Parts: sequence; C-alpha cells; structure tokens
Amino acid sequence: MTPALELTGIKKSFDGVIALDGAVFAAKSGEVHALLGENGAGKSSLMNIAAGFYVPDTGTVAIHGEAVALSGPADARARGIGMVHQHFKLVKPFTVAENILLANPRRHFRSGIRDIRDGVREQAAQLGFDIDPDRRVEDLTVAEQQQVEIIKVLLGGAKILILDEPTAVLTDVEAERLLETVRRLAQSGVAVVLVTHKLHEVKRYADAVTIMRGGRTVATADPRVASAAELTELTVGQTAPLPDRTERPLGTTLLNVGALHCARSDGQVMVADTSFFVRAGEIYGLAGVSGNGQAELAEALIGARQPLSGEIWLEGPGDIGAAPAAIRREAGLAAIPADRYAFALAGSLSIADNFAVATIESGCYGPPWLIDRAAIRRDASEAITAYDVQGVRSVGQKAALLSGGNAQKLVIAREFSRQPTVVVAHSPSRGLDVRACAAVHERLLAARDRGAAVVLISEDLDEILALSDRIGVMTRGRIVAEFNRPADRQEIGRAMVDHA
Repeated sequence: MTPALELTGIKKSFDGVIALDGAVFAAKSGEVHALLGENGAGKSSLMNIAAGFYVPDTGTVAIHGEAVALSGPADARARGIGMVHQHFKLVKPFTVAENILLANPRRHFRSGIRDIRDGVREQAAQLGFDIDPDRRVEDLTVAEQQQVEIIKVLLGGAKILILDEPTAVLTDVEAERLLETVRRLAQSGVAVVLVTHKLHEVKRYADAVTIMRGGRTVATADPRVASAAELTELTVGQTAPLPDRTERPLGTTLLNVGALHCARSDGQVMVADTSFFVRAGEIYGLAGVSGNGQAELAEALIGARQPLSGEIWLEGPGDIGAAPAAIRREAGLAAIPADRYAFALAGSLSIADNFAVATIESGCYGPPWLIDRAAIRRDASEAITAYDVQGVRSVGQKAALLSGGNAQKLVIAREFSRQPTVVVAHSPSRGLDVRACAAVHERLLAARDRGAAVVLISEDLDEILALSDRIGVMTRGRIVAEFNRPADRQEIGRAMVDHA
C-alpha cells in the first residue's frame, strides 16, 4: 500500500543547530503510527515539516505517493493534513464555532457560522465528544479544548491527522478516551500519527512505531512484536562513558524538599507528594519528559510559584515554601530558570541593570536615592569578561540583543557571582550551541566542587548523566526512582517510560 504520508531524507537546521539529519517516516491510511523518542529527538520538528510549518533544508515530502513542496500550513490542510499541536492554537475569548471558522473560512460569516455549528455537532456526535459550538473556549476544560482542535482539523478535511503529545495535559481517564477515539478514526480510514514518549500508549494503541533519536530515524517496528525493553533501548540508546571528575566528600544537607504539592495556573496538580534532598558538594539531577511537573517544581523552588502544601527547607532560614524570592536569594539560593526572559532577564533593560537587579536591594550599590551606577557598570564589565559573555558592545546595551547562549551566560554570571550555596538550574543548556553548553556545565560543576548543592532539572538525559551525582526520575509529578552515579541509561529510560 502506498503510504498516505511519507518523508524521506529530511534535514533541518535552526541557527546552525541540526534538528533533523536525514530523517525518514511513512504512515499508511487506516493505521495509528506512533512516533516515539525522547525530548529533542526531532519528532515535533519532523511533523511540523509534514504539516507545512517548517520547510526542510533537503528531503522529500510525499502525500499518497505524490511528492509535494508545501508552501505553508494552509497548503498542507488543503492536501488533507491536519496537525493538533501540544500547545493549542485557539483564541480563548472566541466560541468553538468562531475558532473553527477562523481555520476553515467561509465566504459569508452568517451562513458560514451556521454551517460550522452544524458541522461541530455532527462531528462531535460521531466522535463521542460533548462539545457545544456556542461555548467560549476559555470556559472549556483542557480535554475539551483538545477535542475542539481535533474537530477543527477534521472539518477542514484532514485524512492525515498528526497528534503531537496529545495526552501530555490529560488525566488518565481523558487520555484513554482520546486514544480510543483515535483508534476509531484510524479504523474509518484516517492515517493517524501519534507523537508520544509514552511507551504504554504505543504498545496498546499503535499499529506501527517509528523511533527517533538525535534527529535521526533509528527504527520502525511493530509494537505488538517488539518488547518494551527493545523499544526503550532504541529510544534512549546505549550508555556513553561518563567524563572523569573529581569525587569529593559530601557535606550536610542544604536543601530538603518534603511532600511538596504544586498546581499549575488552571488548578491541575502537577507536583504530587514530591520529596528529595541535596547535600553540599552534590548535583542532584531530575530526569523526565517535559510536562511531568518539572516546570512547576522549579518555579516553586525559586519562589515563582506558591506550593499548595509541603516543605522547601533551606539551610539557615528553614522552611521557605511561602517566602518571597528575595528571602531565598539572601539565604544563598541561585536560580537559572528554563525561560530566561520570563524569569531571569528583562530584555528591555541594560546588561548592567540585569546584572545588578538581584543585589541592588541589599544596598551594596548604595541607598535607593543615590545608587552608584559606576560601580554597577564596573562589576557588570568584570563579570561578562570572567564568564565570557560575547556580543557585548557595552554594558549599557539591552539584554535582548544578546544571543541565547550569551544571555544564559549573563544569568549565570549574575547568579554565581554571589557564591551561592544552593543552585536550581532548569534546562540550563536548552537551545545553546556546543561551546555555550560546555561553559554552562563547567560553571555548574565548579559550583558543586566549591560546596554548593545543585538541583539540575533537565529533559536532556545526556546532560543529567554527565553532571549528576544522584538522579531522580520525575513522572506525573512524582519521583518514581532514584539512581546513584554511575547510573545505567536504559534503567533510567525504563523508569521514565514505564511510569509515564
């Protein structure tokens, strides 16, 4: 049978960083074809090419055997490809029908909105969804919003349906209902691509599975034949030898997290009864697939999110769970958040101001009415030299003009210039090139060797393995397993996927 969707020899780079390196994929009509891999394996990038959001550097996209050059998402939709992204593309103040009309325009609004309403009701009935076309999207649950996205692409005529991590934000019951619906869609003749990291979903619902790692396609298999151990090994690969490092005696516990519960902004609990501790001179790595509570945990640790319950104990002040970020900083906590411009830098302010903002309240640059600007510029200049922050014409330039790697170096320069006792680093090398990654890792190891307690939260398993003294695996808001260095990559991989 000719594949409904086939991608061959796909290469794609972003700012010189290779995301896809000769990737291949093929899905048939009437099947659920899973695309399995770790975060950063290239799954979403490959499917964004299939859906017309990205243009490949090289390679071929074929639909029902015909090679096509997609000019954009609208072209892909016109050819029967619909993609439901992990982060929904809905206008929340609009109704369901209005959102679907935006994606599937009609010549006349009034008659068009009537047609859309009828189409929503008919499609929802066929799929077993309970969706009112006149409800506003902002009043829908996450599961209902996802149902709207699926209806939207199906009403657009999609015969190839791409679902990117569709169960990442759903409860177990909601996920099971959705995947049963996906099975029925495939049985009706739709080619369904299920992008996922959850092995049990692949084993239970997929007819075929393609595994990606490092931007390459490593295998295509029958999930009913291949064992879970085989699929895990293909997904995470072999354990690479760890770099040499100086082992030092561990000190006292500097950070202790006990029975922590945190919810995201919509009220869903993302961190559930999580406990761990970190000692002086230790890097504690938290591995896991994105969306399992790591972001909420990191925000709670640095003071950007209020926990529902539990304890965050820091040597000195004690329980800081309800304390503002300023108190944590005074106690020696440094923060390297995943989103540096949301939580660490003000892009519109100067490099000097961004460097000084964390300590200016302490009075080290004088009283508020007589701030020593010359001292701030001097300290900022010394720091960007010491931490090799490139692309700086002057410390008066805006931080937004720095590249991603140099912006991260600026954050590290500010945080580490205080000689912190506890460091919380969330995805510290995300989006950085090899040289910038090495610089970040060097600073984290130096902090550890100096006696700091370091919490490293990362979706990059190689980063976790290379830097951590102990590793916890976080799944569904809980730490489900712990490993001492040297840890076995495949055991960690199994812990990540067996509990997902």
